[in-house]
Amino acid sequence: MSQALHPMLNVAIKAARTAGTIINRASLDLDILKVTTKSANDFVTEVDHRCEEAIIETLLGAYPGHGILAEESGRTHGAKNSEYVWIIDPLDGTTNFIHGLPFYAVSIALAFRDQIQQAVVYDPTRNDLFYASKGRGAFMNDKRLRVSKRTRLSDSLVGTGFPFRKGDNFQRYLKMFAEVMTSCAGVRRPGAAALDLCYVAAGHYDAFFETGLNPWDIAAASLIITEAGGLIGNFTGEADFMYQREVVAGNPKIYAQMVNILAPFTRIIKDAPAAGTPGEAAPTAEDVFIASATAAAAPAEAPKKKVAVRIRKADLDKS
Repeated sequence: MSQALHPMLNVAIKAARTAGTIINRASLDLDILKVTTKSANDFVTEVDHRCEEAIIETLLGAYPGHGILAEESGRTHGAKNSEYVWIIDPLDGTTNFIHGLPFYAVSIALAFRDQIQQAVVYDPTRNDLFYASKGRGAFMNDKRLRVSKRTRLSDSLVGTGFPFRKGDNFQRYLKMFAEVMTSCAGVRRPGAAALDLCYVAAGHYDAFFETGLNPWDIAAASLIITEAGGLIGNFTGEADFMYQREVVAGNPKIYAQMVNILAPFTRIIKDAPAAGTPGEAAPTAEDVFIASATAAAAPAEAPKKKVAVRIRKADLDKS
C-alpha cells in the first residue's frame, strides 16, 4: 500500500488478514467442518469462532483498553465502558462458506463515541482488501474507490439480501422486492452484506438494500461507502441505521430514488418520551438491540409446575 495508513487501521488490517488465512485453510477441507445452528437457517462454524478469537486477540493486544462488539461473543471481551468499540463480523456469509460458494468476508470497524472511524472488509478468496479511515477516502487494495455515476434507477443494478430467519416478514419483503425489481435493471443476492455494500462503494452496484441486518454486518462497509462518495441510511433516508435492522445505500442520485420506494416499508424505532413517564426517553434502537441480544442468549425460564386443583361439587352448583 502506497499511502500511510492510520495505526489503528493497520492493526485492523492485520487482524482481518489473520482471519482470512484461517478461512482459506479451512475452505480446502469443508467436509470436516463442524457446523452448528444458532437458529433456523442461521449457522455458525468452528471457523467463525477461531477467526473471532484471532481478531480479538490482535485488536486487544494492541489496544487493551478498547471495547468489543462481536457477532459470536457479543460484548464479553474488552473494556465495557470504553469510548472506542471494535465491531466485528469474523465471517460474513457463513452459509456461502459452508457450501463452498466463494462469496464471504471478514468485517472489522472501529467506532469512537458511536461514530465509525476505521473500517476493513477483507475478501479472502479474491485477496481484495477494502478499507477506509474517516475523512481520508476509501480504497480497495491501492485503488481509490468511487460510487457509480448512474442517475436513473431504471439503468441501475441493485444488490439485496433475502430474509431467511424464522419470524422474518417475508410478505413485506416480497412487496418491496417487487417494487425495486420492476424499477431497476436487475437485482442480485450473493449472500454477504459486508461485501455487497463494498461493491456499492466500488461502483459494481448502484444501490443495495436489506432488512434484518446486525451492526457487525454493516458497520465497516458503511464508512467505506460514505468515503467513496455514497450515502447510507434507513429506509426513510435518515442516518439512523446501525441498530434499525434496515439499510439502503447507493450513489446519491440512486439512493434518493431507492428511499422513495422503500420509505413506506420502514420499521424504524423512534426515540421519543415514553408514555406515562414524562421527561424520560424511550429506549433507543441500540438499547432495544442489545436487550434483545442479551435476552436471546439468556437461558430459558423453567416452566412453572402444574398444580392439580380439586373442584368440589358444591363449587359447580354455585356456578
